[in-house]
Amino acid sequence: MTLDARPQVRHRTVTVRGHEVYYREAGPADAPVLLLLHGFPSSSHMFRDLIPLLADRYRVLAPDHLGFGRSAAPADFTWTFDELAALTEEFTQQLGLKKFALYIQDYGSPIGLRLALAHPDRVTAIITQNGNAYEEGLGAQAWAPVRALIAERTPQTEAPVREISSPEGIRWQYLHGVPPEHRDLVSPDAYEHDAALMARPGQSEIQLGLISDYGSNFALYPAFQEYFRTSQVPLLAVWGAGDEIFVPAGALAFRRDLPGAEVHLLPTGHFALETHAGQIAALTRDFLERHLTG
Repeated sequence: MTLDARPQVRHRTVTVRGHEVYYREAGPADAPVLLLLHGFPSSSHMFRDLIPLLADRYRVLAPDHLGFGRSAAPADFTWTFDELAALTEEFTQQLGLKKFALYIQDYGSPIGLRLALAHPDRVTAIITQNGNAYEEGLGAQAWAPVRALIAERTPQTEAPVREISSPEGIRWQYLHGVPPEHRDLVSPDAYEHDAALMARPGQSEIQLGLISDYGSNFALYPAFQEYFRTSQVPLLAVWGAGDEIFVPAGALAFRRDLPGAEVHLLPTGHFALETHAGQIAALTRDFLERHLTG
């Protein structure tokens, strides 16, 4: 790819259920679609390096979930994963997406897999980058305060979870599990960008609402796994091996229900694109070229 041919990324918005949803788009309008769904506490900003590396061959779309990034954060929205998935489905319908491959990370996993459960015929392939669907993928220490909040929401259980959205908590999410020789590849712009957006008024309650609802994702793990077994959807797992939030056992578990799943553990942490965007793009391109059907 020459510099002149490098795909341009367009920054757009669409109104879904009366709410403004921001998204990034690149690639030919008639190319196979790849839908990128980000995680907490980030936004489509996490895909800034990946999109240009894929958009010469694919129509790449990356929305900011409602409440994140540049999308609206309405006070009257019901902050659950079911509602975010329903809104994301409407987003795909408004953009006329009939079939698409999913790239899912963190929160993007339960949102994207809900789309797959509702319309398995629309999902052509899945790339999961630290996007979990198995109990064994949950790091015990990282999830202890979240499990306590799910069990009972009180000021005492809220306090440690609020710290997850603090500047230091966000910085930790980006840097933990990254080997010393790779740490200078993680741009401070990434975690400072997220921290600034998480500091906006109303964000604390939005994020507490979603984290309180995370138990609904645990409850769907058996349904997600049954979907894998029934559909045998092509799946690529590219996973930060040092991730303490979604540990490598979660990546390896996909092979239990999808024997053909391709699993790559990379020497990095939760936000693997910060250090390994080129390698992940190469793995994704190879995978999609072999499996994407349109």
